[in-house]
Amino acid sequence: MYIAVVGTGYVGIPTGVCLAELGNDVICVDRDPLRIEKLKRGKMPIYEPGLKELLLKNVQAGRLSFTIHLDSAIESSEIIFIAVGTPQADNGEADMSQVLSVAADIGRNLKGHKVVINKSTVPVGSGELVGRRIREHQVDKEASFDIVSNPEFLREGSAVSDTMKPERIIIGSDNNAAAEKVVQLYKPLNAPVLITDLRTAEMIKYASNSFLATKISFVNAIANLCERIGADVTTVARGMGLDSRIGPLFLNAGLGYGGSCFPKDVKALIATAERNGIELSILREVERINIYQRELFLSKIREKLGIVSGKRIGVLGLAFKPNTDDMREAPSVPILNELIAAGAVACAYDPMAFESASSMITGLIRAADPYEAALDADVLLILTEWNEFLELDFIKLKERMHKPVIIDGRNIYDIERMSAYGFDYISMGRPGNRLLQGSTAGD
Repeated sequence: MYIAVVGTGYVGIPTGVCLAELGNDVICVDRDPLRIEKLKRGKMPIYEPGLKELLLKNVQAGRLSFTIHLDSAIESSEIIFIAVGTPQADNGEADMSQVLSVAADIGRNLKGHKVVINKSTVPVGSGELVGRRIREHQVDKEASFDIVSNPEFLREGSAVSDTMKPERIIIGSDNNAAAEKVVQLYKPLNAPVLITDLRTAEMIKYASNSFLATKISFVNAIANLCERIGADVTTVARGMGLDSRIGPLFLNAGLGYGGSCFPKDVKALIATAERNGIELSILREVERINIYQRELFLSKIREKLGIVSGKRIGVLGLAFKPNTDDMREAPSVPILNELIAAGAVACAYDPMAFESASSMITGLIRAADPYEAALDADVLLILTEWNEFLELDFIKLKERMHKPVIIDGRNIYDIERMSAYGFDYISMGRPGNRLLQGSTAGD
């Protein structure tokens, strides 16, 4: 099929590249000429394991190209994916301005028949809204189109495998022929397909992300109780996860969720519910617990350091999760900004995210490796669970530090092992920690 993907971000690039890998002719469109020129030269604007190699392969094969000219891309394609950003607006809802701008451009350049697919995360009712915007700007009144909702479920750091081996494909449309066309597009993947109406498909995306955020906040609330009563949240979560009704995923206690999806989608679902007269108080508590986890982590640091001013803080990991350079809603940002504002000196190592982080965290010093980050540190913070941090030379690490104190926001190390190396090791919701008296997730 001939496909246009509008938007070359964390959703658009993996979508375009993987659809080309399936044998389609794909043209990716973006308004930023510098971004498009980089992509034409094989330079990636985002980090995603395996994506660059797949991009170069499909460019060489002639199945994948890039342009700033949306009009020609629309004209030459039978399917148009809208994969632009929907950032959070001031009222908590998703900002649809980029989506609606693309819809207007589609209307102005529409010829023949097109299937327009919303791949961006958009509020319930957006399919109808996009359809209206296309019609408002439609020049060729003989042209026609159908709207399909095809929400993405890509995890940053594993977007290629999530696209090529999806657990499910959701296709929402009020036109059976349009839905079937999209089914055929994904047929080579042999994945389960659920066909729904437009609004149900849009709701599935928000409900899924909000539920996963709820699991994370739930286990963090349990972790805080575990600290108070002397239980180990890691083992508690493992025991919970053995129940097939619960499952083990998203039960890792720590600093809470971040990234481009969960924070924004939880807020957007709350706003949508309020607009329709429904109070989703459970999601308000999910948000509150998530914010509290960063405050709790800071309290652990202050309790250990006493006076923060003048102290040297080593940092391992900045991105909101491993295998990505995405700093959106990363817990490291508020944590380190507060410590640096209090007079601390912070030296950080992240394999991919330092450049993005440095524009968000004023005064952050770059380390070349974990051992440089730990040099003369009064405390070493673990803020992202990159695999390379799992098997460090802990003797060397300890020798570099001014004080052998590690505060682990991701629970990546074994408590007994770190104690054997002589570290004062503090983690989240596990024995050996002491939650500050009088503080709970509801404070």
